[in-house]
Formats: sequence, structure tokens, C-alpha cells
Amino acid sequence: MAGKIKVGVLGIGRGAGFAKGANELVGMELVALCDTQEEKLKKLGKELDVATYTDYDKFLEHDMDAVILANFFHEHAPFAIKALNTGKHVMSETSACFTLAEGVALIEAVEKSKKIYMFAENYPYMVFNQEMRRLYKAGKVGEFMYGEGEYVHPMSAENRNRISPGVNHWRNWIPATYYSTHSLAPIMFITDTMPVKVNGFVIPYTKDDPVQPKTLMVNDAASMIAVRMDNGAIVKLLQISLRGHGVWVRIHGSQGLMENLRHGTRNMLRIVREQYHEKVTDPIEQIYTPNFPVFEEIAKKAGHGGGDFFTTYSFAEAIRTGKQPFLNVYRGVAMSIVGILAYRSALNDSNTIEIPDFRKPDVRAKYANDDWNPDPARHKKGYPLPSILGKVKPAGIRE
Repeated sequence: MAGKIKVGVLGIGRGAGFAKGANELVGMELVALCDTQEEKLKKLGKELDVATYTDYDKFLEHDMDAVILANFFHEHAPFAIKALNTGKHVMSETSACFTLAEGVALIEAVEKSKKIYMFAENYPYMVFNQEMRRLYKAGKVGEFMYGEGEYVHPMSAENRNRISPGVNHWRNWIPATYYSTHSLAPIMFITDTMPVKVNGFVIPYTKDDPVQPKTLMVNDAASMIAVRMDNGAIVKLLQISLRGHGVWVRIHGSQGLMENLRHGTRNMLRIVREQYHEKVTDPIEQIYTPNFPVFEEIAKKAGHGGGDFFTTYSFAEAIRTGKQPFLNVYRGVAMSIVGILAYRSALNDSNTIEIPDFRKPDVRAKYANDDWNPDPARHKKGYPLPSILGKVKPAGIRE
């Protein structure tokens, strides 16, 4: 594709970073913004000298090649489908879909449109994850056997209320298993495996928690998810509001171990290779700071450990080459429905649930009407509540 890729961004909160990242370096030109916060929208539009829209349909009529979606967590799929249907390439923030039916519809919209779809999961592109992918592909640790991914992100009540205004804000009710792509995506990226079975475990807030009573949250503190991958490997995922902030990925292979450090400089990588019954070629244990494979200095300045640059860069490269990115719609939907099905599992005594392979049209057909979801605004008989404990009253509301 010759020339700059003209792009528009939906959502000016998280999307402001994407808007400023769509620059000459990645070959994109920002041409439009869309949001319902009209005052803030006009201010940013003036700053960036681009068109602004409060109506998404009007926004899609603007002359542009691609759309970046940074709207609310549980609303991405319908907006992505609408953009694909108007001939736009789409990069969508997490989660790709909020129900299995949305996952089916999204995949079919991508297949029908033949447009690029990029799942904007930025954690795989942190420097240590990119290095582990390089090492794994080079055969340094052998066949993937076991992995762990952690995204632990506690907050003070003040910070939680600042980013989650109002009882209906999605962060106040999203189940603890749903926000799991930050912990699963790096493992899928490093090992090129897909999830096939899931068991979910949910951890409610305790009575002595000092944060939850000062917020409007009606969900749970955290979740642990066990996942079986398609090569037989087992994965443990841990997220989200336990104490001890950190992002950590561990990969055990048949011939070695890789992980980023838990302490000190967490971008540093540890690799252990005992090299039993083979010629010793490396030190048994190495700890070092890896480099980004390309654009080192630019990536270091980007948000989320460089991930915000590489998602946009990968999206632009996919459009230019016409080849779907690694984080395509199939992987995006697969890792998104892990969180959905993990909550189903947790509500059913953590029993094993198979993850349907939506790459197969006959499998998708079975889930085309599966709209089971925990959104309080869409609650129906048989649909789940946001907490494993059932109905929880927002503690931050005064009588």
C-alpha cells in the first residue's frame, strides 16, 4: 500500500496515546477522532489538528483507511464489526469480544471484509517477551511444557475511583477472570500455542480489605485460571487486584526455563539450561537485559514497556503487506473467550470447560447466539452476576 495509512481513533482516554502514536514513523496519518466527551474531544482535536466526531456512524464516513478502537472494554466487537463492514481495517483494544456470540460475529465480519484485524494486546511486545519468543523459536528451551503469566495491578481507592467513575463503569463490575489477556497473550506469543481447555477460580475481596469499601466495585479481587494449550502444555494465569504489583511471565520447556525477573529490573531475563546429556554450549544460568529487535530507542519511550509502539507498528505493517498480524482475530477472540469461559467454570465449581475453536465455521455456528454475559445493564435470567458471591451492594454508596 503506497503512501500514508489514514487512521481514525475511537476513544480519547486510552486512545489519546494511539492517536499520538499514529505518526510518520509507523507510516500512519491521524485524520479523525471520535468520542462522546465533546469538550475534551474538541480540545484534543484542536491540539492534533484533526476532525472530530461525537457520532460513530459519521466518523466512519470520514476518508480514512483504518480505525483504532479504544472504547470501553465490553463494547469493542460491535464497533469493530461496523467499521469492517464499511471497508476499514481495525485495530481493537482488549477484549476482542464480550460474549461468544460476539466472537463469532467478529470473526465472520473479518473473513467477509477481507480487511486487516489487529488485536491490540500490548503485553506480548514488552522487551523480555519479545526476547523469549526469539529464544523459543531458536529452540533454546525445547518444547513448551508449562507456563505462568501474571498481571497483578492493585490500586488505591482514589485511583480506582478516578478511572472508574460511577456505579455503572465497567471496571466496577467486570468479573475477575475477564481481564486475563495481559497474562495469557505473552505466552501465546512466545510459544505460538492456542488454548483448548480452561478451569477458572475466583478470589473474592476479604472483609478486611481497605480499598474495596471505599469504591463502587461489585466484582471480585482476583482470579487464577488454569489453561490447557493445544500442544498439551499447562498454563497458570493470575490477575488482577492482589497485593504486590507486577507483570511476570515464565516458560518451562523440555530443555530449559525462561522468565523475566520478579525483583529489581523486571525487564531483565533469566534463562536456565542445565544441558543434561548434551554438549554444554551455554552457562547453566544467564541473567541479562535484552534489547528490542528493532526501534530500540523509540520503543523504550513508548507506554506499556514499548508495547504501545509495537502494536501500532504491527498494525501498519499488516495493512501495508496485506498479511494478517500474529495477533489476528482468531487469537484475539480465543484469548478473550478464555476469560468468559473461566468465569463459567468458576461458577460451576471450577469444572473443566472446552474452548471452542472458532477457526472452524461449523464450531462457530453452535455459539452464534450465545450472549451469556455479566453486564448488569443486560442482565437476564440465567446470566451471571459480576461476583462469585452473587449480588454485592456497592460499598461506596451512602444511604
